[in-house]
Formats: sequence, structure tokens, C-alpha cells
Amino acid sequence: QLQLVESGGGLVQPGGSLRLSCAASELTLNSYAIGWFRQAPGKEREGVSCISSYSGSTDYADSVKGRFTISRDNAKNTVYLQMNSLKPEDTAVYYCAAALWRSSCLKEAMEFWGKGTRVTVSS
Repeated sequence: QLQLVESGGGLVQPGGSLRLSCAASELTLNSYAIGWFRQAPGKEREGVSCISSYSGSTDYADSVKGRFTISRDNAKNTVYLQMNSLKPEDTAVYYCAAALWRSSCLKEAMEFWGKGTRVTVSS
């Protein structure tokens, strides 16, 4: 069974950058679609970005498009979320999740979840 551990969260000023990491226990990381989700206080968990297991194609929520970049390093069994130009509304707990052999990252379809890493964007 796949285990996921997020790291890289913290406090950053608006306009700053963070890189989140999602370390996976499997050697065949590219067999999984990996998604980043976030949950702000009082809100539902929402999808942020996804990298497909089929092609490595990526998708982003409109709210982060152009600012965030998802990538995969199969040798390190790690998926990253590079977050630039951070805004206060990006403040949330960020989770990575995985689904085997999927081309999308629908929240309901994700099979494995990390425990999250907190991102706070504040001046």
C-alpha cells in the first residue's frame, strides 16, 4: 500500500514561494496519478493540481494556474508542488493524494492520502 508524506509547508509572505514535497513509498510512482488538494478553515477540500499516471499531463485549478507547478521525480519517488506568487487565499492545509493508473485527480477517486502540510501566506 502506498504511503504519502507531505513536507515543505510553512509561513510565507504574499508574493513569496514555497515548494511542497510529497514523498511516496512506491518505486513505481509514475503508476499513480498524484494530486494536490487543499483545505482552508471552514471550506471543503478542493483540488489544486494533478499529474496523470498515463502521460504525466498536468492540470491546475483556475485559482492557481500560472502560479503553481506540479512535477514528478520518479527516481526520488517524490511529487512536488512549486508555489510562486503566493496569496493569502492560498492559506490552507495541503494534502497530496494518489490513485493507481488514473488520468485525473477527482477527490472522490483518490485512494491514498497524506496527512497534510500547513501553508500560511500572511504579511
